[in-house]
Amino acid sequence: MSNYLNKGNKSFLESLDSPIYVDKTGLIGYTNDVVSTKLKYICVTRPRRFGKSTAAEMLRAYYCRTCDSHSQFDGLAVSKTDDYETHINKYDVISVKMTDLIKSDVDVKTGLSTFTKRLIHDLRNAYPEVNYEDKGDVFAMLNDIYSETESGFVFIIDEWDSPFRVRKSDTDGHGKYVEFLMDLLKDKDYVELAYMTGILPIKKFCTNSSLNMFQEYSMEIPGPVKSFFGFTDDEVKALCDERGFPYDSIKDWYDGYIFEKKPGERLHMYNANSVVSAIVNNQLASYWPRTESLRDLKQYIKLNKDGLHDVIFEMLAGGIYQVHGELFSVDDEDQKYLKEVIGQLVNLGYLAYDLVDGTVCIPNLEVRREFLEVISGMGDDPLCELLKLSSEILDATLKKNGEKLATLIAKFHGEHAATRNFNDESTLADVLRFAFVSALSEYRTETEVQAKKGYAYLIFTPYEVWKNVPMIVELKYNKTAEEAIEKIEDRQYAGYFDRIFYKGEILFVGINYGPGIKEDGTDGTYNVKFETVKI
Repeated sequence: MSNYLNKGNKSFLESLDSPIYVDKTGLIGYTNDVVSTKLKYICVTRPRRFGKSTAAEMLRAYYCRTCDSHSQFDGLAVSKTDDYETHINKYDVISVKMTDLIKSDVDVKTGLSTFTKRLIHDLRNAYPEVNYEDKGDVFAMLNDIYSETESGFVFIIDEWDSPFRVRKSDTDGHGKYVEFLMDLLKDKDYVELAYMTGILPIKKFCTNSSLNMFQEYSMEIPGPVKSFFGFTDDEVKALCDERGFPYDSIKDWYDGYIFEKKPGERLHMYNANSVVSAIVNNQLASYWPRTESLRDLKQYIKLNKDGLHDVIFEMLAGGIYQVHGELFSVDDEDQKYLKEVIGQLVNLGYLAYDLVDGTVCIPNLEVRREFLEVISGMGDDPLCELLKLSSEILDATLKKNGEKLATLIAKFHGEHAATRNFNDESTLADVLRFAFVSALSEYRTETEVQAKKGYAYLIFTPYEVWKNVPMIVELKYNKTAEEAIEKIEDRQYAGYFDRIFYKGEILFVGINYGPGIKEDGTDGTYNVKFETVKI
């Protein structure tokens, strides 16, 4: 059995036979266009569970010359392309998943040695008739095979960046690894196609020209392969229609990664694994990887570079962060500045980058819950303390404890608001938006929402209406909480929920702030009134 050479199409057959399969063979249409051209070097970086490994298995099944994959690809999108027959099962394919070689207890040098020895074994078995100049030099052997047979190779390297992620301190090994890839791939006639996948871009680790032959398609610049990793909005809609699954709920949970489809038009992408898991299990939940990925998130939050905590809290409340200039840096691998940390979180999928607007945000409910979980476990960290206070505010609201709620909001106001704008009405509006940030794990929160008459300040629509009661919050400045409730009633803000055909209880929350007489506002008071109505 071969280790890395021509491993066939069994893995892709398993994907086709899975309960849910979405045709992504359009990727092959693109790789066929660049085979044996100057653009034959491709590196695709995406967060975990965006279908990178499945795509690698698909490419191997299509190009591998030792199997017949027509029965798998006939009828799929690639079969309708002009050069479908030109390339199917025509190449020797060398495929390796680097996470199988580089582990926490296996250094980079050892992993590369194992790969080389096994590949040499594969090549000798596949081409015993070739007159090898040096049977111990894998690069020379590949050249010898090509010289005698004119048979080129397709290279598929999955999780290319694992040596940098898994063996972070093995800097000597990192250098040897880059040199190995250069010797294996760069300017080699035997390379027909070199395709790599990973989480982190090449330019994160290679600041010189070492691997500059690769076209990089990342979360920042997704390029022509943008729709082949993750599910598009149209694909998700089709799956939901087919399975009778609520599309709006899937969108709340897993949408949010936004690429530019064409000028002025955005392409929404979903984490493929999360969508499939939700539909197959018939359960909306967080299917995000729970181990290394969460450790990464906690590590970057703890850095708190250049006010990162404030940026994260703004995004947790539904806000965005404006990026100025290039998102990623190739010179600062230690993540010393806010922009580099933001870029790393985009790579990992914890933030979504909108290339058109130059903004980043938390993409969806699934990821927001991961942020909240990580922050909640950070002990006495200031961000954790703010989140705990927010959770108490939500709890007091749902229990309709007006006195406690007023006290907690006043505390949040005092700790969060800028002193110079302590009594400014717009600041008060932001205070409430931030104070209820913990609610965003259970509610879709909207501000300045158009209702039947006028605009409601803050509306909370539960993701699970059978579990949580909808809420409408109205803010008054230096008036009364009763007047806030009257405004909700008079302007018929509850009519907003007609759009989701909701019938049941709604909690009205009227909040008033009186600034008091001191300039710093420290004696300012909140008062709260609740009213529960049925519609």
